[in-house]
Formats: sequence, C-alpha cells, structure tokens
Amino acid sequence: MLNFTKIDRNNPSKRGVMDRIKDFKEVYNVFDKNKASEQADRCIGCGDPYCHNKCPLHNIIPAWLKQTAQNDLELAFNISNETSPFPEILGRICPQDVLCEGDCTLNDTHGAITIGAVETYISETGFDNGLVPKFSKNKIGKKVAVVGSGPAGISAATFLLRAGIDVDMYERANRAGGLLTYGIPGFKLDKHRVERRINWLCDAGMKLFTNCEIGKDKSFEELEQNYDAIFLGIGSTKGKYPGISGEKNSNVYLAMEFLTGIQQRNFEETVTTLIDVKDKNVVVIGGGDTAMDCVRTSVREGAKTIKCLYRRDEANMPGSKKEVQNSKEEGVQFVFNVSPLGIDEKGVTLIQTAMSEPDESGRSSVVLVAGSEYSESADIVILALGFDQELPSFIKNANLELDRWNGIKVNANYQTSNPKIYAGGDGVRGADLAVRAAADGKVAAENIIKVLLNK
Repeated sequence: MLNFTKIDRNNPSKRGVMDRIKDFKEVYNVFDKNKASEQADRCIGCGDPYCHNKCPLHNIIPAWLKQTAQNDLELAFNISNETSPFPEILGRICPQDVLCEGDCTLNDTHGAITIGAVETYISETGFDNGLVPKFSKNKIGKKVAVVGSGPAGISAATFLLRAGIDVDMYERANRAGGLLTYGIPGFKLDKHRVERRINWLCDAGMKLFTNCEIGKDKSFEELEQNYDAIFLGIGSTKGKYPGISGEKNSNVYLAMEFLTGIQQRNFEETVTTLIDVKDKNVVVIGGGDTAMDCVRTSVREGAKTIKCLYRRDEANMPGSKKEVQNSKEEGVQFVFNVSPLGIDEKGVTLIQTAMSEPDESGRSSVVLVAGSEYSESADIVILALGFDQELPSFIKNANLELDRWNGIKVNANYQTSNPKIYAGGDGVRGADLAVRAAADGKVAAENIIKVLLNK
C-alpha cells in the first residue's frame, strides 16, 4: 500500500471530445481491474483517514481500497455498499476534489488517490459479476412512507429496507430519482443506473407510486394515519433570480427547467418546457455544477456559442474542477469577474468585478468596478444561481416548524416538530450535494429504525 512513490495518480479515461458532444452518453470510462488495483494500491492506509472523515457518508474508504488492491472484489463491494446507498452513482457525481480526494494525505505531494473512480469500478464490476445489494428478508411489521424519490428518499428507503421495515415511496414525477433522473444530464450519469437502484428497492419490497403528488393526489393526513413514520425528501428545485431588470424576459430561463425539459425529451415523455438552443448564442450565469450541466448540455443541443459568466475568478468557482475542465474541452467560453446588471432581448449588461482582500475567515468579497459596464450579446440566457426550498401546500397544512428560508426544521435525529415525521436533504438544508442528501436520509432512517424497534 505504498506504491504512491512508484505510480502516479491516474484518472479514468474519457471519450474523445468530438465523439462525446454528439450525444448524452457518459463521458468517463470505468477502470479495468488492473488500473483499479494499481490506483488503489497507492493508498497509504492512514491511521486516522481524512478521506473517511471528509465523506458525508463516512465511507470506510481505506478498507475497500485495500481489498481492491488485493483483488478481493466481493469484500470491497460489500464494504462499499455497507455505508453508501448508491456508491456507483456517487462515485460518478460527487465532487471528490473538495471532499474525500481533497483531504487525501497524498493530495498536496503525490496526487490524491482516485477514490471516485475506484468506487465506481467496485460496484460496476461487482454488478457484472452477479453481486447485488443486500436487504433483509425478515420484516418487522412496521411501515414508513417516503415522500420524494431523490437522493435523500432513496437513501432512507435503502436503510429502512435493510432493517426489515416496509417502505412506500411517493413521487410526483413520471419516474423516480428526482435530481438524479431529471436534473443531472446523462453524460454525467446514465439514467439506467438510477433505474437499476430503484428496481433493487422494489425487488426488496418497496412499493413505488409515481405521478402521485402528496396534497393533491393523496392527502398527507392519510400518510399520518396509515404509516408508523414518514420521511420527507422533497428537494429544493425552485430557481433563484438575481434581482435585476429583464430577468423574467421571454429569452431568460431557469437552469432546472432547461435541464428537465431536455431529459423529458430524451425519455420521450411529455415535455413541460423545451428550450431550443440550436444555432443560438447562449449565456449561462453561474459557476456551480448546475451551470456546468447547462453549458455542456447546450453544446450537445447544437448552440452556436456558449459562454459561462461568473462573478468571481476561476479559483473561487464552486463547481467541480473536472466539470470546468470538461466544459472547456467541449468549447465553452468562460468570462470571469463579471456581474449582471440587466437583461434585454439583445443580451446581458455586465459590470466587471474584483476580489477584495480576504476577511478574517479568509473569504474575499466581490467588489464592483465603477465605470466598467459593457454588454454581452445573447439569444438565450440561462440562470444557474442556486435554488430555494419549495413549500408544498401539505407542508403548510401539517404545521411543521420551518426556518427563515422555508426549510423544514429538524433536530439532530432529523426529526421534525412532529415526532412521527422526519426530513432530510435539500428540503432541510437548502440546495446542496447529493451525497449530503444521501447522508441525511441514512441518519434519519437509522433513527426511525431505533424508534420503531422499541415500539
């Protein structure tokens, strides 16, 4: 486990640019056995592993790296799946550079272990060899309703089913998966991988009700009456506006309506809103992973030009660095240190920005540069500025305590002001990473299990 001195960090190979921009198939290839073993063998087996501590799920990363290095696929698979509800998905979409790999002991000297790629290899190769997730066949006679089928909901359902608790999952969309299905483009996550996980949950006894909106198609009162506990994983997909003139013009769209419409079309479903960017000059405002999803989707949709505008410099972009690099490779232009002042049918009026001196926390603020206004032409403007919590009517009627952002308040056990109701994910913490939503669902499930086993 000391081969980091002999073997360099190696990322999984990617499909060629001119090939991958023609479709929505995944960009990254899965490691083969030799490459996975070689990269895993670079791990130094820290006594207090920073990678494990930085992972929201607290995955036992050094353990499954060791088993991969020793070619014990089944044990690596079991360890990996023990703590994570869907490692093959998170291995693909987690920003490892700011989580596990970012805190790897080797990161600053020899290059971090390629944890995400090895994690993906373990599950996908395990599946190819007949390994599947394990669930309890012994039911304890308790039933939980899970509202929302995104990362938090899938995670909660997974750990509940493992404990022998029956689960009914309710999803208002046509397919389960939430953000994983409709928000993240296929070039980052093939949709059959989400469907496969949902199918395993159904095989384990979960009942899935799609096209079923709580408060509309089924009352929340029915859930309270018919279930031993309820978990709310309702997400946060209400797009933010910048508060400038013209932000709701006919040529301005929110990121999620753009991404969802494309995915609905790719599924051959009824499309809510299809935004046609073919042969158009597209500007995306924002610097996170959602912005990268929008610019890279625009490439595949045949946009004439695509520019990403961000108010800070590249070093301060919140998005995953590999997604920024992929965007550049695919022809996206980046304009840093600019902030929008207004939007009209011709494009966006911008003002240049600069970074202030760091404050006590080390964070620099954005400073507008007086007299630096200029215009950036655009046919279509897409806003990728983050998300606010949605507040479904049934939440209001349930009299659950909310925070000042309309997020659902929970305690350390992810229990709401109604002790029978638990919540987690973006509906609690605001728009955040899928892995943190998964961790919320896991902890909530563990606490539901404790309560129900003692009843």
